[in-house]
Amino acid sequence: MQENSYNIQPAQRLQSVSEYYFSRKGKEVARLNAEGKDIISLAIGSPDMPPSPETIETLCTEARKPNAHGYQPTTGIPELRQAMAGFYKRWFNVDLDPKTEIQPLIGSKEGILHTTLAFVNPGEKVLVPNPGYPTYTSLSKLLGCTIVNYNLRPDNGWQPDFDELEAMNLDGVRLMWCNYPNMPTGAPACRQTYERLVDFARRHNIVVVNDNPYSFILGKEHLSILQVTGAKDCCIEFNSMSKSHNMPGWRVGMLATNATFVSWILKVKSNIDSGTFRAMQLAAAQAYQNSDEWHTEANVNVYARRRKLAGEIMDALHCHYDPSQVGMFLWGRIPDTYADVEDLTEKVLHEARVFITPGFIFGSNGKRYIRISLCAKEEKLAEALTRIKQVF
Repeated sequence: MQENSYNIQPAQRLQSVSEYYFSRKGKEVARLNAEGKDIISLAIGSPDMPPSPETIETLCTEARKPNAHGYQPTTGIPELRQAMAGFYKRWFNVDLDPKTEIQPLIGSKEGILHTTLAFVNPGEKVLVPNPGYPTYTSLSKLLGCTIVNYNLRPDNGWQPDFDELEAMNLDGVRLMWCNYPNMPTGAPACRQTYERLVDFARRHNIVVVNDNPYSFILGKEHLSILQVTGAKDCCIEFNSMSKSHNMPGWRVGMLATNATFVSWILKVKSNIDSGTFRAMQLAAAQAYQNSDEWHTEANVNVYARRRKLAGEIMDALHCHYDPSQVGMFLWGRIPDTYADVEDLTEKVLHEARVFITPGFIFGSNGKRYIRISLCAKEEKLAEALTRIKQVF
């Protein structure tokens, strides 16, 4: 009997993206660890500290209840939406209607997907920062959008160049992604930038999405684009519990905007998932009640100590960095003696056994930079420093 011959091919959209850098490189690091190399990872921004004890206790208590395990509303339970509104009022002095102006998310990546599906047709344009979070680009490509990069540069404090933006062809642009405090550059949020983004969005009929998960890490001023008058009409803001509450694996985030935008995004989301585990939602609501002291210790004091060691690592590598950076990483420019950033990062990985991130993965404007994560215990950062000094 003749065997059937199959020639199954993946969807063409896969040709527009590659495997996520950290997924691919993580396999290599795992192999090196299996060989006994004991790689210290300073690459990924995954907080290594636990949530508050009250958060964990709420999860355990609620998970033991026999009626806690059914499907949950895609809109999120009222207790979580109310806690999210309270969080924005407490820290940003922004008023949000918990019933209509908030949408809980299973992390910000999900929000990027659903927002793009809700606002952008295939072939239409999306403004993406360079450098910027790679998922803004990859998900837009998967959905058939046209990527239009806008530059962030050190001579402008890694803020958008609005003169350059105004000179661009903006026909067909539906969304603009921004991210302040910025990742990967550590540039702080600026009220003036937010005001200009709102003005830009209104005049060009573009929806600006500000991804805001880092406003509690090292920064002492908590800014939101929704603080700007009229922002809610044309802007969406994401906020994640991953960084601010040490809950990366919990996958709880939110978006806030006007009720109409929320309803459009919900139309997408409700066809894709069935809501988050109730006990987790109640635990997240509890986490939003964490004390000021908890936030200061977890998000400022601990990261400040780690940041000092990361700065010493940058110095040992002869990289230049701006000491005013905030957020969960340190971003530094490599010496001109290196032809390529991977000449440095691969040497650090294979000779010093420390994994740091090359900046090119965030865009062409990052190709002369490295990023060091602060998500490692002080003793690990100190050991990484010792290893690097032995090599360099």
